Amino acid sequence: MSKGERTKTKSQTAREKIKEQQAAARARDKRKRVVTYVTAGVVAVAAVGAGWWYAASTSRPEEASTALAPIAVQPDGTAVMAKAGVTAPVVDIYEDFQCPACKELERVSGQTFKNLAAEGKAKVVFHPITIFSQEPTKSNSVRAGAASRCVADGKQWLAFHDLLFKNQPSETAEGFLPDQLKQWGKEAGVTAPGFDECVTSQKHAQAQLSYSKKVSDEQKLTHTPTVKLNGTEIDNQVLFSPSQLRDEITEAAK
Repeated sequence: MSKGERTKTKSQTAREKIKEQQAAARARDKRKRVVTYVTAGVVAVAAVGAGWWYAASTSRPEEASTALAPIAVQPDGTAVMAKAGVTAPVVDIYEDFQCPACKELERVSGQTFKNLAAEGKAKVVFHPITIFSQEPTKSNSVRAGAASRCVADGKQWLAFHDLLFKNQPSETAEGFLPDQLKQWGKEAGVTAPGFDECVTSQKHAQAQLSYSKKVSDEQKLTHTPTVKLNGTEIDNQVLFSPSQLRDEITEAAK
């Protein structure tokens, strides 16, 4: 075999090895996206292959039954949705705007929470937290959570909340960029003069991180979404089934 032929053979072998390595890397990346997201003491489970995820994808969301219940944004970044005088049962929703399973919960059962609050059958409390420790998901989540803290009006806050989930970026790409967040704020009806600067400066980034750690520790959160009914976690199969979810919460309201 000539020197030229040997060089050609080596080049072909190298190209084949590169193709094999690229294919293996793609397969590993695909598996990683389906497994779990490990954070500082918190695990966000995106159980794409689990039964409850399948049920979520086939569940039919409720239609809006009436106007929204009043929504009040709290100093700690949470938002309370309830009719006047309704103090129980309390539904606490712990969610991360970057979490794919949280996006699916909003798609499947978000309207059920809104309807129950509007019907006076529950006090719903939204807790936007950051659970990721790796990039780019951590920074994505912090930017989104901090931006939600820039919205003081309750109705606008909920509209912004819904748009963040609707436009959730891939967990492998940089997203929730300031210009995007400002545009979604406009779409949500936010007109406060300080909103754009608040988003761009990430004024509430540290508050978002501090609250996330505090509530995760206090509530012993192990995954998102976590939804608690009067302090007791709702099972995922119920959580992702609007009819079962409604039955469980209305039973607690009796």
